[in-house]
Amino acid sequence: MTIIGLLTLFLVLAGVMEKRRNALNIGKIPIRIHVNGTRGKSSVTRLIWAGLNEGGFKTYGKTSGSLPVRIFPDGSEKKIMRAGRPNIIEQCRAMDEAAQLGVDAIVLECMALAPVLQSFSELDIVKSTHGVITNVGPDHLDVMGPTENHVGRALCGTVPRNEVVYTGRTVYTGLIHAAARDRHSECVVVENWEDEPESNRILDGFSYLEHAENVSLALKVCSDLGVDRRIALEGMRRMRPDAGAMTASRIQYKGSRLTFVNAFGANDPRNTRRAWERAKVCFPRADYAVLLVNCRSDRILRNMQMGALCAELHDVDRCVIIGKGIRSFTLLHQRASGRPMAASGASIPDVAE
Repeated sequence: MTIIGLLTLFLVLAGVMEKRRNALNIGKIPIRIHVNGTRGKSSVTRLIWAGLNEGGFKTYGKTSGSLPVRIFPDGSEKKIMRAGRPNIIEQCRAMDEAAQLGVDAIVLECMALAPVLQSFSELDIVKSTHGVITNVGPDHLDVMGPTENHVGRALCGTVPRNEVVYTGRTVYTGLIHAAARDRHSECVVVENWEDEPESNRILDGFSYLEHAENVSLALKVCSDLGVDRRIALEGMRRMRPDAGAMTASRIQYKGSRLTFVNAFGANDPRNTRRAWERAKVCFPRADYAVLLVNCRSDRILRNMQMGALCAELHDVDRCVIIGKGIRSFTLLHQRASGRPMAASGASIPDVAE
């Protein structure tokens, strides 16, 4: 047998052993929660972990967003160090670690983007007892698109078989319902109480600017698993926020008091607009509003979306663009606004492509 033949045989055997080990791990973890969606996956993963852990479930969590981490039942965290690009086999490692810890529950953020890999993650690796689809938005259109409807269909790949999936009420709720019926699962639609008086009182207890729909989704999952709402909420309020969570910092600069709102976790136009509006509600007395946009050379389509969005935000006093891929941003901004985007000093030419 040639070297290539031996290598192929080794990889096949390794794959078979990995699949068998993962199947054993699935049997050892009674509650498996798979969190997917366009925005809020990391936050909802943490919220559910915190609620279940506070409610007496020994829970393991793993996020894959701004800062991929493993979250242990004692509340400690470890960053996930990757030698190369992210690989969904990483989820098998998490399942293995959780099984060895003897946990009652595992909460995993979906890390796949390609539609076929999202389905594979659910049907072959996690086999969740509870699925969560936070929302559907126009992000990663180059992989899941070309349209927002295609994104919704891709996210439905993580709907579990013969179990239950939770989601908020959106224009794509019917699509998720259909996917649940196809896999003989129940679809639970969680109503958003963001406009209710109670929401402000509950959200005020968080150390960061959490979104009401994220909390309502997490509370519903915890409640259905038998955790009292008050207990779950206590755990969520004490939870360490995700690195991409929306936070606010006070800064004194040259005699002026600045408020910096970190909303870099909002990575599509719709949720960026919502984050901007939320910041205005939380800080209504701001005299001057600056929008800082970080462009990425590997997210050209997203840069273009943000450029078009910024042309529509008329309550922005100044827009500052940093990073790489700025030309794609300015191209769509000029097309949407009908006017050239002025450079301030040498900031834009220095960092433009």
